[in-house]
Amino acid sequence: MGGRDREAEANELPVHTVDIDAFYMDTHEVTNLEYQKFILAKPNWQKDWIKDRFHDRAYLVHWNGKNYPRGYADHPVRYVSWYAAMAYARWAGKRLPTEAEWEYAARGGLEAKKYPWGDVPDTTKANYTSGNPGDTTPVGKYLPNGYGLYDMTGNVAEWCLDKYDKDFYSRSPRENPLSGADNVNWFIGNFTRVETTRVLRDGYWHHDPMWLRISFRRSFSPSDSFGKCGFRCVRVQ
Repeated sequence: MGGRDREAEANELPVHTVDIDAFYMDTHEVTNLEYQKFILAKPNWQKDWIKDRFHDRAYLVHWNGKNYPRGYADHPVRYVSWYAAMAYARWAGKRLPTEAEWEYAARGGLEAKKYPWGDVPDTTKANYTSGNPGDTTPVGKYLPNGYGLYDMTGNVAEWCLDKYDKDFYSRSPRENPLSGADNVNWFIGNFTRVETTRVLRDGYWHHDPMWLRISFRRSFSPSDSFGKCGFRCVRVQ
């Protein structure tokens, strides 16, 4: 885990080995249609009802009330805060992935590579700036990685469960690492109490190749709801 290439930043180091328990991951990012089902079932997460502390006023800014933009049912939902992503995952009987789970899944079985397909940027492999799509694309438009997962880089960036810690890799445990809590269940049960910055992974449709690198890490407030912010979920048996 971590960055081996010359572009690797300090928070991607040192490269280290982790062991994680088996898990299942959504094959694609949560779509607008899927998210709409959630807010219809949980009205308190609709844009007109969500509590102020759970977003930054950009939450679902491009939706018309409970309705996503026409023609975007199969596009990834975006303008979603970490709190909202956690609420969706809990409603769906899932959770957000840890950083370690996310990076393992993104690699798709390829070790020490920049991208899910290799080391060379390729506009036929993902939705990002160099391909100039100018917008999100339907999930699954590009070929999946080695684990059958779509858009593990590009399209939208994805929230992870962990608290962001720029130095976490230097003291990360080997077994099921998680920053900010002793176990995932604490976050699931107490996510509305979280105030510290969260991890966002995966470059999005408006990023250049450097940001698409699998090991690239960023931190944002859990209330941030930028247009880049999306997510996918995991579950365990």
